[in-house]
Formats: sequence, C-alpha cells, structure tokens
Amino acid sequence: MARTSTAAATSLRDFSTGMAREETVLREGGGPAGLERQRKLGRLPARERKSQLLDKDSDFFEIGLWAAYKMYPQWGNVPAAGCIAGIGNVVGIPCMVIANDASVKAGAFFPATTKKVLRAQRIAFECSLRIIYLVDSAGVFLPMQDEICPDEDDFGRIFRNNSVISAAGIPQFAAIMGNCVAGGAYLPVLCDKILMTQGSGLYLAGPSLVKAAIGQVVDQEELGGARMHSEISGTVDFYEKDDPSCLKRLRSLVALLPEAGATKPHRTDNKHFKAAKNPDAVYDLVSLDGQKNYDARDVLATIVDAHSIEEYKADYGKTIVSAYARIAGRAVGIVANQRLQVRTKKEGIQMGGVIYSDSADKAARFILDCNQTGLPIIFFQDVTGFMVGRDAEESGIIRSGAKLVNAVSNSVVPKITVIVGGSFGAGNYAMCGKAYDPRFIVAWPSARYAVMGAAQASDTVFSILAKARERGEKKTASEELEQLREKVKQTYEEQTDIRYGAARGWVDAIIQPHDTRDVLIQLLQYVSRPMPHAHFHTGVIQV
Repeated sequence: MARTSTAAATSLRDFSTGMAREETVLREGGGPAGLERQRKLGRLPARERKSQLLDKDSDFFEIGLWAAYKMYPQWGNVPAAGCIAGIGNVVGIPCMVIANDASVKAGAFFPATTKKVLRAQRIAFECSLRIIYLVDSAGVFLPMQDEICPDEDDFGRIFRNNSVISAAGIPQFAAIMGNCVAGGAYLPVLCDKILMTQGSGLYLAGPSLVKAAIGQVVDQEELGGARMHSEISGTVDFYEKDDPSCLKRLRSLVALLPEAGATKPHRTDNKHFKAAKNPDAVYDLVSLDGQKNYDARDVLATIVDAHSIEEYKADYGKTIVSAYARIAGRAVGIVANQRLQVRTKKEGIQMGGVIYSDSADKAARFILDCNQTGLPIIFFQDVTGFMVGRDAEESGIIRSGAKLVNAVSNSVVPKITVIVGGSFGAGNYAMCGKAYDPRFIVAWPSARYAVMGAAQASDTVFSILAKARERGEKKTASEELEQLREKVKQTYEEQTDIRYGAARGWVDAIIQPHDTRDVLIQLLQYVSRPMPHAHFHTGVIQV
C-alpha cells in the first residue's frame, strides 16, 4: 500500500483527511489487477456484490476495515484482511454482511481474517442480526496454517458459531460465488439457505489434492460444481447462473423474513394481489379419478401470488415441490406432491406422486427452514405413498421417511393441509395428515383417503388368499376369490370417497378447487394470530 501523508500532518483535520485517503485505498482490495481478475472469471468484485445486495439508500457500517494493516509484510499487503464485514439494510432489514474479497490473495484466510469474521459473528449474535455470507475464498492461507487452524479462537470457531447462531434462531444465508474449499466448505452448509453460482466450486479437497490422496482424476465441476450440488448431492438450495441473479435471489429470500412485512400491513383481499393463472384452470389440470398427470407448479400458479414463487432445491428430490411463496402478500412455505414423472441425475426415472428418499430429505430440510424463519407451511397432498422395493430400501427410504415425519411432527409454525387427490398410506403422515396437527385440513372433491388404493388393496388380499389356498390352508374356489377381490375393491372405493372421511371428521371442510386461493387467504388470517400463552399456575392445593 502506498504511504500517505498522514505521518506528516500537523493538524487533526489534515491527519483525518490523510487517513480517509488510506481507507479509500484499503477499499480497493487487491487493486486494479485483482479486480480485473475477478471480472475475467465472470464474477463481480466483493464490494460491487455488497452494493447490489444492499438497498440503494442503505448506509453501511463497516467493521474491521483496518484488519491486517501492515501485519504480514513477508506476504505483502492484505487489505482489510481480504474480507468485507459490516451492517446494512436488505429489503429494509438490518443484516450483517460478511464477504470474502477474492481480489486479495484469492480470498484466503489469514489469522486477522478469522478474527474479523468471528467479531462480525459475535456482533450479529448479540444484536440478533441476520447474517449473509458472500463466499469466495481459497480457504486457509497455508503458510500460516499453524496460526489459523487449531486454537479455540481460530478458523474452526467460525463453524461452531454458525451452529450456535442457527440454534438461536438467527437466519443465516450463504451465497457461494467462487471458491469454497476444504474446511471452509462447512460454513455455507451450516447456514439456513445455500445459493451457488455456475462456475463456482464447493468441495473438501480440490482436484489436485484428490488425485494426490486417492489417485482419482476428476474435474472441478464434476467434483463440486453448482450443477452437481444442486442435482446430485442436494447440498445447494438455489442454483444461480451468475452473480447478479444470485444477489437478486438473496434479496427475495430475505424479503420472506417476518420482519420484511412488519412495516407493511398485509392486505387481506384479492384486489391488490393476483395469481398467475385463473383459478378455474385447475379443472383442466386435475382429473376426478386421479389418473391424469399434472405439474404441481401449474396448480400452485392458480393459488399463490403471481411471480412470488421461489422454488427450493428445484433440481433435487423432484417428486416433491418445495417453495417459498406469497398468498395475498403473506409469505408461506409450500410442500406439494409432484404428479409428473421426473428424471433425476442420480436415480433416473421417478414416478409422480411417490415420495423417494431424496424428496423426503428435501422436504424435511425445507420444513426445518420454515420453522427457523417462522413461515406457515401449506401442504398440498396428492400422494400414493413412499417408494418400495429393493432399491428404495437400499437408499434408506425408511430413514428418510422417518426424518420427514419427525420434521412434520415437531414443526411449531402454523400448518394447513389441502388434499388435492390421493392421500394414501404413510404419505398421509409425511404430508401432514390429521394426526400431525394441521391448524386446518381441507379437501377437494377429488380427494381420496386410504391405506392404499382400491385396486392395490383388492390385489393384495387376492394374492394372500391365493397363496393360502395353494398351501392347503384355505379351500377357496377361484370364483370365490374373484368375488372377494371385487368386494374388497368396492369397499375401498366407497371408503376412499372424501365424503366418507368428512363424515368422520378427517377433514374440516370439502372446498371447491377454484376457491382454494380464497379459502387459504381466509385461513392464513386465522393461523397468523398469536397463540395464547398460559401464565396461571398453581402449586399444592389443600382440599
């Protein structure tokens, strides 16, 4: 860094002016060469990212601008410790922004960098500030690893803080917009939401180290690229094509926080908010017999506010659609069964309406996030159940299903369930059936309740009795078996009629499909009211 005239200043004003010039230099990070390197990679410099993220009229209270000043002469200048930290408004919400500056030593962590990030985390925790990490770092500065890695106030403490901050209910967002390697990879994965741009890398060991360690030759994208993590590992929640799109998405996600609407009263009618599609369009999408495939997103487009859907892990666990959205301006989380046949990179073809391991894992994680954020969840059921068979069992379908049921069971935010079509077997449980305490549960006339479908039930009973006859345990004629099969089928068809369930209190109401949006607007008003808190307690009472 060029020496300024501060040392020669004779007055406080001159000295202060000289120091302000030095700060201007510090804010230039790695200088023109470093900034140009970022642009050649198709990435924005860290301060431009910060500016695009914050509200245009927002002040930015910067923390630790002088960190690492003249501390590492043997390694050259490390302006601001290669990291930007400070507080500014995002959609009106004060947030702590922590951004790696890859123009400075590729964003590597020096001891002062770690100290600066830890201080920013502590301030955010004590002031209950939402934290946004803009990640673009080569990891630990290896020549100084002994001063960065092992102690209680070193690199690992950052990830410990991630976990503690999350447990305290403070939202953390991470956008991977470049490199995120080695131990540093834990930071975004310990956050509530993860975004990642095309061309970025997230891995515990880079291609060179992988080759040296296990002899495997793999390129960066295959090892830990954004596509891999969004489609195969499921680690990334939102895949973004570039920095501007990523920053725009970040602002949209922050806007879903309850504080974002605190100063803007919700309108509770349809005059000011409209769905993308006419509500009557549902009749062209969903059939009465449940045999017609449809895209759950098309149904949602008739219900939620236009242009409000932010789909979560869109390329992973595709047989469940999970998304943030708004209904008449109210932010909600949505978990909906996808009725289209889908293709995944890892599993291949998956049947619509069936819950697979990856979709169960995704939905469980989404429900946890809605609870962290405080968003009501609306479940749209049209489910035939969990996937069965050898491959499904080997994938851990029971474990994944239990994870989803556990998340639904322990969810504390308001839940509303809409049964669109089938509600069969354990799928009813996983998608918040009556036993899982939805505040309201409503159904379309096309809804069907049962352990399994009528055809499957009758075939199962027939198969059991047929095998018993073959073993000589039952002397049942073929005609009797067929009659029994038909009787079981008729019974199941009768019992799956939603009127049968409504008569027994399994649903609160049967609603017209085209009225779903209006009904949900009304119910969201009710469930958003604060629950009563009991304060009266007694001790021992003498009789």
